[in-house]
Amino acid sequence: MPPSRSPAKLPLRAMCVALAAAIALVAAGLTTMVPAVAADGLLSQGRPATASSVEGTGYSAGAAFDGSTTTRWSSAAADPQWLRVDLGAPATISRVVLTWESAYATAFKIQTSNDGSSWTDAHTTTNGTGGTQTIDLTATGRHIRLYGTTRATGYGYSLWEMQVYGSGGSPTTPRPSPTYTDEVTHHEFQANCSWTANRPDDPIVYPGLPGASHMHTFVGNRTTHAGSTAASLLGGGTSCTNPHDRSAYWFPSFYKGDQLIQPTGDQVIYYKSGILEYWRVQPFPQGLRFVVGSPYASLEEFRDAPGAVEGFECGDLSRSWDIPRSCAPGTQVNVRYQAPSCWDGVNLDSADHKSHMAYPVGGYCPAGHPVAVPMLEFKIAFPADGDLSQARLSSGRGYTWHYDFFNAWDDPAILDALVTHCINGGLQCNPRGYDLYKPHRGAALTEDFQLPRP
Repeated sequence: MPPSRSPAKLPLRAMCVALAAAIALVAAGLTTMVPAVAADGLLSQGRPATASSVEGTGYSAGAAFDGSTTTRWSSAAADPQWLRVDLGAPATISRVVLTWESAYATAFKIQTSNDGSSWTDAHTTTNGTGGTQTIDLTATGRHIRLYGTTRATGYGYSLWEMQVYGSGGSPTTPRPSPTYTDEVTHHEFQANCSWTANRPDDPIVYPGLPGASHMHTFVGNRTTHAGSTAASLLGGGTSCTNPHDRSAYWFPSFYKGDQLIQPTGDQVIYYKSGILEYWRVQPFPQGLRFVVGSPYASLEEFRDAPGAVEGFECGDLSRSWDIPRSCAPGTQVNVRYQAPSCWDGVNLDSADHKSHMAYPVGGYCPAGHPVAVPMLEFKIAFPADGDLSQARLSSGRGYTWHYDFFNAWDDPAILDALVTHCINGGLQCNPRGYDLYKPHRGAALTEDFQLPRP
């Protein structure tokens, strides 16, 4: 047997050579910042972003973090301007890549922050060149900001993409962009639920206080009352087509004079995407609840609400901001109003029952409300026609229209399947997740509303 070679000699020699080379580089002043290593990941894509300003619709902050070089953030033509992204949790930042449009910055900073209010400079330059700039860093923070101080042109600042690399950040991964090739015209499914009760109750605004509210009309969960909780709703029955939807939906009752007008048949409640990147929408967390609109709104406040407001319609009349004074015989009054679809990711409710939710800005969720959830759109039909000059809501004029939602799907996996297949999948689905116009895509649920067997 040949003699064995000492395992220590070769590695020790290699270590000495490497050490000598490093010492020589330091002595020559040639050391550079260590670039991002292969293990560093892209932390910023799809994360919530905000900016000091935007040039106009279609140039929002989130466009610089969507992974596409066909969309961009563009600011107002003034100095300074900034663009920031929330990584979701503290991270170690090793590299930032800026892909500029022709309107770039000659002087700017890259800054980091843990709280989004106090900032630390991680990189400063006064000779930016535009194009694609790769900036190696050694920095930490949850929030990363590009702070521009001098523009190269008379236009604002404009970035196709800002990519932040490193480790850490949010432990959740944004849902990936779909790979199907179908044309996307919708991203929604329906929850069709019929009338269950009229009660002067509101378990969100006046919990445990029966009779404290104006009259509400309830659809969905059959047991909803002033004392309803997430647990009690999960134990109740439902009028919804999908038996797993035990959620409670309610709105002010509709009167024609003193006559209470009941909505007849299934009322359509859409679960849609409120953001441009519909594949990033996540299911509602169990027990989430909120109020949409206000019983104290003025006509202008109702008309100019942040979500798309269809208002009231009947026959050929549409986009009325109050109940129409008359509707053609045989028609009915419909009302449509969209809910906020960005959640703060923490609170299931808030003191005003609204602050934990926000509307998207320019098609992207704002930094304070980073989680995109389904955008609810109530489409309620009241069988009322003819002279409606005396028609009203229990809360007042038509522009006081509002509604409440209390999430209680009894199986989160069912809701997740519908969101994934229909909203993320770019389909127009019925309550079991089937798109009649794209039958080749199948359905999210079986005919009896169960998850398909693997």
